[in-house]
Amino acid sequence: MKKTVYLIILSLVVISCDFDKGFEELNTSPTSATQIDVNNKFASVFLRTSGERYENWRASLIYSSTIVQHIASTGTYWSGNFYLRNFGYATSLWDRGYPQQVKEIEDIVNQLTVEENNGTSMGVARIWRSFIYHRLTDIYGDIPYSEAGKGYTDGILKPKYDPQSEIYASMLSELEAAVAQLGEDELGNSDLIYGGDVAQWRKFGNSLMLRLAMRMTKVDAAGAQAWASKAINGGTFESNDDICFIQHTAGPEGINKNGHGEVFTADGNPRISKFFIDQLKSTNDPRLPILAARRSDGSTAPEDLMGLPSATTNAALIDMFRDQFPPEVADNDIRNHFAEPNRGVITGEDAPMVFQTYAETEFLKAEAAVRGWYSGDAEQHYSNGVRAAMQMLSQLYPNAAAISDEQVDAYLAANPFDADDAMNHIHTQYWIATFLNEYEAFANWRRTGYPELQAFGGQPVYAGNVTNGTIPRRLIYPNSEESTNPENFAEAISRQGPNEFTTRVWWDK
Repeated sequence: MKKTVYLIILSLVVISCDFDKGFEELNTSPTSATQIDVNNKFASVFLRTSGERYENWRASLIYSSTIVQHIASTGTYWSGNFYLRNFGYATSLWDRGYPQQVKEIEDIVNQLTVEENNGTSMGVARIWRSFIYHRLTDIYGDIPYSEAGKGYTDGILKPKYDPQSEIYASMLSELEAAVAQLGEDELGNSDLIYGGDVAQWRKFGNSLMLRLAMRMTKVDAAGAQAWASKAINGGTFESNDDICFIQHTAGPEGINKNGHGEVFTADGNPRISKFFIDQLKSTNDPRLPILAARRSDGSTAPEDLMGLPSATTNAALIDMFRDQFPPEVADNDIRNHFAEPNRGVITGEDAPMVFQTYAETEFLKAEAAVRGWYSGDAEQHYSNGVRAAMQMLSQLYPNAAAISDEQVDAYLAANPFDADDAMNHIHTQYWIATFLNEYEAFANWRRTGYPELQAFGGQPVYAGNVTNGTIPRRLIYPNSEESTNPENFAEAISRQGPNEFTTRVWWDK
């Protein structure tokens, strides 16, 4: 379909990887625009956005995936599973995002502006810029936006935090303008997303607009409806061929590897949560043996797959399950009889990193139809989303078994769409479809409340949690911001609320 990660990219990644120097680092020129062709910079920023093991381990998996109960672990260093505060983990997307992703995309936009490029390259840059900032603001809330990444170009070393409502207004306008700029292919092989296919970039721009529009449903229904209608009328994803992702490679060392895959190589502790496994089992979901495998022997037989209870230490797990295993199974080996993400299929270092799917857009269209914002048939879009979410697995992962139309039909017949419980149906499926796209899973759950999660997965409240026993609603700003950017940090706190996991971002009020 697309996408080869060219190894020459590694020589083009000239941006500093040092992530702990705060915004002062943004005063250093990433490159001179006359020395490196802007197309080569695109390849780098796409890979930076996919991310390294560092932030994918911490912000994506340790926090986001456990909060939404896709993943669980007995190790308490999986802080999100127990609602514990670890600044180094919770701030990792910020720590990588600003010195790398933001710095590089702002450099690209600045270079294109100097070169007076108002065509496809600028359109793609503005779409990707919106994607980068939307993940950051969804995780943290009010963030540096209008002044971010401008240390070198404008001498702004202490950027202000923009209100999330203003960031969203800007991102949506940016996407509208960016889609309008797309013309002929200008990126070619530097486009690691769509290989220069401008029509797909146009659909992605509109699909991202739809995602952001629907994010506002709780706080600005009229604005959400207007932008959702504009996105749908502009043309969103039409099939799994339009999925926005990067295909990674297993080597050599460098940012060409899938950051999640590197985590699973390094860490044998994560398991799939009991809530997730139980959800798939309760509906005889054909995705279960593709997504999950028993740690001890790799079995994917549904009867062998048990999900790990959230917020459960290894000692507690032994107490809970000791009598279900024969004496020859050692106490410390009990956790290995629980399911983990299927290492033979979805966790490779060469696996794709997915940013947005056709299935997601179909579920959002179904929601828009339920709300009366769109004339499409909600049940049909729901069915399209389920089919796409199931069948994209064999398209994305070569070792995944193909799920046939007949299997999807049988699933939909056994689990029919219920118009009276539409939002639950739509967004529980959205939650399943965004497994390993954890930033999005966390954001959409906060907006919709579906699936209906219980704190700690219904397990006893974990002593030492920092949320008073409630599910976290955001991640937290770096502690260093209070000292390096104190005035702007204080203004953001006064406007948004305390720098706590329980403080809700604007669209989650």
